[in-house]
Order: sequence, then C-alpha cells, then structure tokens
Amino acid sequence: LIVWHKWVRLAEENECQRRRHAAHFTFQPDPVPTKYGPTQKMNLFQSVTSALDNTLASDPTAVIFGEDVAFGGVFRCTVGLRDKYGKDRVFNTPLCEQGIVGFGIGVAVAGATAIAEIQFADYIYPAFDQIVNEAAKYRYRSGNLFDCGNLTIRAPWGCVGHGSLYHSQSPEAFFAHCPGIKVVIPRGPVQAKGLLLSCIADKNPCIFFEPKILYRAAVEQVPVESYTLPLSQAEVLQEGSDVTLLAWGTQIHVMREVADMAQEKLGVSCEVIDLQTILPWDTETVCKSVVKTGRLLISHEAPVTGGFAAEISSTVQEECFLNLEAPISRVCGYDTPFPHVFEPFYIPDKWKCFEAIKRMINY
Repeated sequence: LIVWHKWVRLAEENECQRRRHAAHFTFQPDPVPTKYGPTQKMNLFQSVTSALDNTLASDPTAVIFGEDVAFGGVFRCTVGLRDKYGKDRVFNTPLCEQGIVGFGIGVAVAGATAIAEIQFADYIYPAFDQIVNEAAKYRYRSGNLFDCGNLTIRAPWGCVGHGSLYHSQSPEAFFAHCPGIKVVIPRGPVQAKGLLLSCIADKNPCIFFEPKILYRAAVEQVPVESYTLPLSQAEVLQEGSDVTLLAWGTQIHVMREVADMAQEKLGVSCEVIDLQTILPWDTETVCKSVVKTGRLLISHEAPVTGGFAAEISSTVQEECFLNLEAPISRVCGYDTPFPHVFEPFYIPDKWKCFEAIKRMINY
C-alpha cells in the first residue's frame, strides 16, 4: 500500500511537471520558401548556426564571441564553428556583458564584422550603457566619421516554460527608446536566418533577440545558402476584416491559434501581423490593417506598463482614431517579475487574447 501511494504521488508530480512545462502554443511552420535555393530541415537554433556559418565563410573579418560560444553555447547555436573557422574567429569571453559589447564596439569601429552573444537576454542589462551610450550614438557623436554599424548582438529571449525571473524576460521595450540601434525578433527558423543575416549586413548596430522556447520546438525547411529578409517590414500572415492581431516572436503562434478560435467560435475574421522589427517598426502596414478592420489587439510577454504595445497603441490611436470601432486592447505580461510556479497564469495565452477579442467585438 505504501509503495502504491508513492507511485500515485510520483505520477501526480510528473503530471504537474508536464502541465507546467507544456508549451502554451502550437508552432505553425511557414510554407517552404522556394526562391532562395535548396532547403534543409532545421530547427531555430540550427538556422542561426547556418546563418553564422554563411557569414564566417563569406566575410573573412567576421568574428563571433561571447560566454561559452567556443564549445557551442548554452543553446548550441555556435556548435562546430570554432573547429571549422578557428579559435581566432570564434572564441569565449570572460563573464562580463559590458566587456563583451564594449569589445564588439571596438572590433566594429576597426572595420571588422562583430557578432556578440549575450548568453540570456536577461543578462544584457550590464551592457546597457555600452549599447545605449556608445554603440547607438557612435555615428552621431562623430558626425559620421566613425561608426560601429558592423556590430550585431544576439541574445536568447522570452519565456521558456521554466525560466522564472532571470531567464524568461523580454527586454525589447528598453531598447526601443534608443535611436541609433535596430531591434529584431523572429518567429521561426526561416525568419531567424534571413533576419539575422540582414542584421549582420546592416550598417547600424542591431540587437537580435531569439525566442529560446522555439530553439528546438520550431522546425521548418530553411534555405541552405545565404539570404536576407527586409528589416523594419511587418508581415501579414493572415488577412482578415474584423480584428487586427499584432505580435512578434513566440506570441505570433499564440495569435494564429486565437485567429482560428475567433473564426470558429465567433465567426470573427482576424488579420494576423508579425511585426518582426521592433525598432524602427513598420507603422504603415499596421495602420493600413487597422483602418480596414477597425480593431487592434497587441500581445507580448513583457509587462504591460511601458511595454512596446503602448508605443504601438499610441501611434495607431493618433493615425487611425476615426477608423477605430473599439478601444485598442493590450494583452501582455503582468507588472511583476516573471514568476516560476505561476508562469501559466502570467503568460498572455490564447484564452486571454480570445476574451479580449470578444470584448472588442461586443463594444
């Protein structure tokens, strides 16, 4: 009897663990791209590796550096690159984010292509001064005599199911307040490779946030050769007539499910837009959609107060006020540190977004 009770308790604990760590979305792969040549099945971290491999092969000045990148990094995004290109081009740094970005600025100013990795986006804050006061302003302060536009900073981003307060943050809004840098977040492997290569080629310092929960969960057919996707251009993934659903990164897949629920349960037609670039963002595509639908729901994992949804909401209100049929709705994280055991309650899941759609339709 005691053994039986132990097994029951263990089964219950396993079920709780399974539920707590289960993804709050279903990844929906994009159609196979045909215009960039042969494709290969890759998950998101493999598509990042492929982009870095293409860059190192084509640009002899390119270097990749960060904590533990030499052996592949925590998420294996640089695996095999040191062996292929040498320890002078792919190398570890001390555990010092300020130093990583400061070094990257110097490398970029000297004319090389610098690709810095911050091990988690949560740990980018020690480098905040270097990014905001140095990298973003280098060109401006020198009257365009010098710049560090060859700097790209990569960082795993967003909630992962069990990351808690130090491994699940989404800090894009902090950097959206800073002219002089670009901030990009992909939704899947195809976008990750194309947008990362665009960031590396762009002549402005870029921050590239990679949704860590998608590293292995997202699998698509990705072009093997190098290709780029345009920055500062949102993508309309699904056309609709009643509500515009706007998100980026992981939350795009939540919105896709919400759009299906709204159509099935309410007969509501939703237009789904992936913003992709946070700064500078594509106001034209978003406002054009809101003029058509009259309603806008914005969703992100970061806390609601001061989140980037607030900037979008303000701009759309200014541009589309007479076209709005209901107040703009924000479904975001709460104004608390990211919790651990209460993570399922914190995440802006499809049910919260679905309720927001019902409120807007019935307004």
